Amino acid sequence: MNRNLALEFVRVTEMAAIASARLMGRGDEKAADQAAIDAMRTMLDSVECDASVIIGEGDLDKASMLYTGEEVGSGRGPKLEIALDPLEGATVCATGGHNSISVMAIAEKGRLFKSPDTYMQKIAVGPEGKGLIDIDESPKENLRRLAEAKKCRVQDLTAVVLDRERHQGLIEDIRNAGARIQLIGDGDIAASIACCEPNSGVDILFGIGGAPEGVISAAALRCIGGDFQGRLKPRNEEELKKIIDMGVEDVEKVFSIEELASGHVMFCATGVTSGNFLKGVQFKPWGAITHSVVMRSQSGTLRRISAEHHFDTKPRY
Repeated sequence: MNRNLALEFVRVTEMAAIASARLMGRGDEKAADQAAIDAMRTMLDSVECDASVIIGEGDLDKASMLYTGEEVGSGRGPKLEIALDPLEGATVCATGGHNSISVMAIAEKGRLFKSPDTYMQKIAVGPEGKGLIDIDESPKENLRRLAEAKKCRVQDLTAVVLDRERHQGLIEDIRNAGARIQLIGDGDIAASIACCEPNSGVDILFGIGGAPEGVISAAALRCIGGDFQGRLKPRNEEELKKIIDMGVEDVEKVFSIEELASGHVMFCATGVTSGNFLKGVQFKPWGAITHSVVMRSQSGTLRRISAEHHFDTKPRY
């Protein structure tokens, strides 16, 4: 893939972030999410590519834009597939919380796992833990291995977990192992990536969250040398049927990071509200400042972009 495309795609997440950030703390997550969708969809057609959405806002009957299977881009240029979340953490944005982002993963055709809209058990670490994690092992054993690799004590590690009732047993296991915990309300893509950030304050992610978000997280971690494993967790018979229909014969299969995102992958994200991964949108009298990251697996490059957007010359904002 042309490396210049990475900078074109970050312009898409910037626009989605600005649009949704205007509704931060307003208590209307649907409106914030729709603002991000509208902005992202508008901007995508300015990118010189022939792309299809393989993970989006749902099937055509559930989403009018950015639905799974929708064709986006100018229609000219490389054939790509995109996994996206215009506003990861819509509830977080609506309540003025931390770590909501606009995010996209881009790959060549056939390189991203076409995940159904179900749950996924996940474990994610930064480069120090690559090759050491095992989703079939206990949290205690994974924490022990990571502490050994990081040359620290388990008590020095912090695990990030979605604050859900389903995780009560997991939380107790982590506490009994001696590690610290950061509970988050939403946004496990940002949390997964934060495991790769030396100054983020988190070291490992455990728990069950959205499967589509797992694929996007895997793509990001591929770019920066982290590791990820996932196992699909259907919530009902309908979701189980979808998994089987897509060719997954063993529902208990553990997917490696390479099985979820292979080949040359690009990832870009822009902060909507501030968190331990990205700063949020800052509005100014003349416009706004955004903070983004752009990553490429081919080169391992991670670019941090702080951009000033002047609204008098960008009326679409």
